[in-house]
Amino acid sequence: MELRHLRYFRAVAEERHFGRAAERLHMAQPPLSQQIRQLEAELAVTLLDRNTRKVELTPAGAAYLERVRVILAEVDEAAARAQRVAAGMEGRLVVGCVGSATYSLLPTFARAVREALPGIDLAFRGEMLVPDQVAALAAGRIDLALLRPPVDDPALQVSLLRRDRLIVALPEGHRLVSRARLRIRDLRDEDLIVHASHGRSVMHGTVEELCREAGFVPRVRHEVAETSTLVTLVAAGLGAAVVPEPVSSLGIPGVTYRPLSGSDIHVDLAAAVRAADDSPALARALDLLGPLARSRAE
Repeated sequence: MELRHLRYFRAVAEERHFGRAAERLHMAQPPLSQQIRQLEAELAVTLLDRNTRKVELTPAGAAYLERVRVILAEVDEAAARAQRVAAGMEGRLVVGCVGSATYSLLPTFARAVREALPGIDLAFRGEMLVPDQVAALAAGRIDLALLRPPVDDPALQVSLLRRDRLIVALPEGHRLVSRARLRIRDLRDEDLIVHASHGRSVMHGTVEELCREAGFVPRVRHEVAETSTLVTLVAAGLGAAVVPEPVSSLGIPGVTYRPLSGSDIHVDLAAAVRAADDSPALARALDLLGPLARSRAE
């Protein structure tokens, strides 16, 4: 038995006429009749009552038709789903994000995927430090990382999305709030709240380097892994922080932001994927991501 036998039987059963069924199937009537007889012989069941005027289903034929319709519908849906997956219109993607991308780019990206690719199941892991993202990509726990380069791993493909300016987060009422723009050296005598050290956060190294270039060692009072926690500590008056500009979209009360002077004070945001990942769904999602990131930067 082959699928074509089931399709032939369904056509005859629905048309109640071999001639009309043959026209529907774009084949001659004699081979169609022969195929139905072969099917009945294999099943050892009479499916159709035939006479010169019409064809009627036997009780066994009616029961068989009910199941045949279900089987063929499942087969057709399986083919359609395979085609959707191959075209990148269906699938599952897990995205890992650094803190600032979690609150700025990620919501816009999620909406764009939902609208343009509703068949893709998008899951997220926010507030991930770069080493954790790299490890999760390698282990297959995430498919796309929005991270801060550099990333030195030949198994990953990294593409620059945008450059984020750095700003200073200050507690409301802080003495530096009165200034329209700050310099790094203005933070010389300030308690600082920074992201995790020991190579876990690109932002930690960036702040240390900026302070060193300004001639002082930062007075770090708190180190945190999550950007939302960092800004919350600033709001509590426990110190100031240097953060990427998109962090200001968090909207945590009690925090005031000021821009930093300097033509090259920024950090990069990049998309990282496994170099060998040829997922069509991932490719379509990346096509949406690039323009969104550039638009957000502008």
